[in-house]
Amino acid sequence: MPFETKLDVFEGPLDLLLHLVQINEVDISDIPVATITEQYLEYLDLMRALDINIAGDFLVMASTLMHIKSKMLLPRRDDDLEEIEDLREEIVRPLMEYIKLKEAANELASRDILYRDVFKRGIEMNGTRGEEDNINPSRINLYGLMNAFKRLIKEKHPGAVLRFKPEPWSIKEKMVEIRDKLKGVKTLSFRDLFAETASISEMIATFLALLELVRTGFMTVFQEQDGSDIMIEVLTKGV
Repeated sequence: MPFETKLDVFEGPLDLLLHLVQINEVDISDIPVATITEQYLEYLDLMRALDINIAGDFLVMASTLMHIKSKMLLPRRDDDLEEIEDLREEIVRPLMEYIKLKEAANELASRDILYRDVFKRGIEMNGTRGEEDNINPSRINLYGLMNAFKRLIKEKHPGAVLRFKPEPWSIKEKMVEIRDKLKGVKTLSFRDLFAETASISEMIATFLALLELVRTGFMTVFQEQDGSDIMIEVLTKGV
């Protein structure tokens, strides 16, 4: 039976759009549509290469972005400017509303449990991380993880084309392998999941195994600070 990762358990198209706005450091009210569209489509290509199931709303957002981009590339009359701004509003408005909802959800969540957004372990292993160091680790979303994986592929296999070929690698076996690597340690670097001699197909299987372990709540991924190594930490042994 083929292994399929469902993207909707992680993030949706507005999360991807917000991620692109943040990494490009642009104003939401003045999104550079051409640049964002190209990057958005690159992510969809990477999802397909990883055999990640792409929900219909991702494709709707892609078509909206491409429509706006095509309008902006055509020779414009004065009355076209208003139409382009109306089209851009189709992206900006739901994105602004989504940000407000996320901020409200985070505020409500913080009222329930102190330090909830620190994402601490449920089971202590060799002491407690970070309390004495006054460190607030931040969780990495799917797209940040995909960026790190793409960089690692380019580093280990420069010029290679990503294709999903899981055989002879079993994703379930890779899940067991990852759990074994985390036995007896507090955290593990994302980079250390992948053997130096790993082929592209093995790296893809390992990456999908990690996504499944995160989805099922066995582990989480985080950064101590921006630009630092992505780390993996066990949340529970109940999986």
